[in-house]
Amino acid sequence: MFSNQNYQEAYVIYEDLLQNDESHSPSMLLKMAFIAEGIGDYSKASFYLAKYYDENPNPRVITKIKALTEQSTLIGYELDDKDRFLKFLSDLQMEITGLFSFLLIVSLILLIVYKKSADRPKYYIPTIFLIVFVFAANNFLSGPKTGIVTGSPTIIMDKPTGAGKLLDIVDPGHRVVIKSSKDIWYEVNWENKKAFVKKESITRL
Repeated sequence: MFSNQNYQEAYVIYEDLLQNDESHSPSMLLKMAFIAEGIGDYSKASFYLAKYYDENPNPRVITKIKALTEQSTLIGYELDDKDRFLKFLSDLQMEITGLFSFLLIVSLILLIVYKKSADRPKYYIPTIFLIVFVFAANNFLSGPKTGIVTGSPTIIMDKPTGAGKLLDIVDPGHRVVIKSSKDIWYEVNWENKKAFVKKESITRL
């Protein structure tokens, strides 16, 4: 449909895949951004591009989002070496967890087979370490929860209350790392500071 320029029909199917099946590909996100921009829905186009950026960091994506949101600077898209390394690990989470799980099974089998010989605590140390590694890989290698500012304007506070200190007032397009959720607020990382934004102003990526 997309190749035949039946964009509206393709867009409906793409949205169904993304929202109901929670399935997408990088190519699909770019096509959705293209269609959304074509119909003038720059907010959704920015959302799809930001979601694409989460999985495929590319400076050209930031340039496009800046053009759509008419902002010269956007916060939250900077990636340092640590961020890139963590993303590399999170992309391989299933493979790493699978490898450690396989080694753990092998270790347990060896302990059972050589039970009589493995009569000292030191023989159980590798198995204990593998259990820890499997747990860590399965629970701590997932990427950070992120969102894009879609409220216009969006108020950023230092506390989850209207009585807190105002840190900033921003327009849509900025990307934030969501730390936690509290009532109607998201705790986010804003310019290396703890801050709070109302959930209605953030769209999860």
